[in-house]
Amino acid sequence: MPSEPSPNVCHAEACAIQDCLRRANYNERRCRSAIDALYACCKKMYDEDGDARAIACPQPDLLKLKLDQRTREEVDAELRRTRMA
Repeated sequence: MPSEPSPNVCHAEACAIQDCLRRANYNERRCRSAIDALYACCKKMYDEDGDARAIACPQPDLLKLKLDQRTREEVDAELRRTRMA
């Protein structure tokens, strides 16, 4: 049974993403290293304790998917503006 989510594990990394996104006008591409740092923190936590949970971290299956996607292709979100007709 998974443990209760910790509010502190990887919290600093999650906050760094939010700070970066604000500074970068919410362009996720510019914050890739901050996102990678969060994913690395979460992976380390799960590697150390497979039942661990953190509020800042995706569930283990989703984290694995995200890490796999990042190694195979560019998956950053990008704001796309469309012209109104």
